[in-house]
Amino acid sequence: MSDIPIEKFGWIFESSLRMLEKYPLCDNCLGRQFALLGFGLDNSERGRSIKISLAMTAHEMVLSAEKRVREMGVKILKVLASHGSLKEAHDLLKKMGKRVGEGETCFLCGGLFGNLQPIIDGAIERLKEYTFDNFLVGIKLPLEVEEREDEFKAEFNIQYGESIKNELSRVIGREISHRLGKAVDYMKPQIVILINPFTGEIDLHVNSLFIAGRYRKIIRGIPQSKWICIKCNGKGCARCNWTGKMYPESVEELIAKPILEATLGEGTAFHAAGREDRDARMLGRGRPFVIEIKRPKKRNIDLKSLEKAINEYAKGKIEVLDLRFGDKETVRKLKEMEGAQKIYRVIVKFDREITDEEIANLERELTGVIIRQQTPLRVLHRRADCLREKHIYETKIKRLSANNIEMIIRCQGGLYVKELITGDGGRTKPSVSEIIGAKAEPVELDVLEVLA
Repeated sequence: MSDIPIEKFGWIFESSLRMLEKYPLCDNCLGRQFALLGFGLDNSERGRSIKISLAMTAHEMVLSAEKRVREMGVKILKVLASHGSLKEAHDLLKKMGKRVGEGETCFLCGGLFGNLQPIIDGAIERLKEYTFDNFLVGIKLPLEVEEREDEFKAEFNIQYGESIKNELSRVIGREISHRLGKAVDYMKPQIVILINPFTGEIDLHVNSLFIAGRYRKIIRGIPQSKWICIKCNGKGCARCNWTGKMYPESVEELIAKPILEATLGEGTAFHAAGREDRDARMLGRGRPFVIEIKRPKKRNIDLKSLEKAINEYAKGKIEVLDLRFGDKETVRKLKEMEGAQKIYRVIVKFDREITDEEIANLERELTGVIIRQQTPLRVLHRRADCLREKHIYETKIKRLSANNIEMIIRCQGGLYVKELITGDGGRTKPSVSEIIGAKAEPVELDVLEVLA
């Protein structure tokens, strides 16, 4: 049909007629090639408008006194009827008594845009068990579909189009949003609906829910995180009493269980601004933490009620306070707080009586000083062996007995306080043992404040 005078129509119509002359295209797939032109139009509206304009021009040609022009007008209408599936062109040709073939399936989408409802219904059905405020539709396409579109764009030098993936995401997302009354969020969606509309596959990527707060650990003997048994690696054995854990409970587990029950999540990850030893308490305003709930089915939960539920479940072992919703940025900021100042209280016992002068000197020596610590022997199995320098800002000491003192230490986060007392065989310098010249042992350790 190279004899069609396409120069008569202007650039958009010339390009469209070239495309339709060679390939059948639905309204969406034709209009998508000009998606960046025009404002407030759907691609289906663009494509249909172009086809209607071409049909009107072709009709004008059919009414021409010139036979050659009339014949070309008929040819254009046949292209629009067969490759454009344009009913108006089909009806006009029938009225003229011309033979008309049926509209052909779209070369680019295979008729998909006319049959999206089952996909949309399927996605909505999958979403029924989740509560959420916003979502995003992601599209996964078969390789041959993407390659076909790329070749088409190259053949016709498409400069103002968009991808079929973008259009499908927008069209499906808009319909789901309308039916569920939920917003589409391109930045931080709570759920991503990943759809392959050509195969019907639907997968939900449910983004985590983050709850931030502070916890106080009121008793000793509870680790911060769940400790997997080192012998059976969590499978269960005689050493761990078939629990798979080194200790029966942890701060993380005491907080996580009521949260999982409230959110119907599939698991949690616990993030905190540092950690205290299992035998140390965490007092004062508590330690900042964020708990990440994976694949939650419920998000709109009452945090005050949740706080109460956690504290009742923990039965005086720990308590949480100031719960609030967070996000990944909250976790990032929390990690930056691991080096924040902390205040410790430690009861120290010496193997001999110490004098008031020694106490006064110890207080001076451990105020405004840099402590150099090689990784403690007790954690070498899980920490890299390296030298750390930590600042002690202030130390206050009170005598408790002839050979016992209470130390209040305000220091940089990450200081190993127990090793500060013992010296750890010379791996921590200076140390209380070194300064006093006597063996020193930490009897009790508490974190009084995390200054963040």
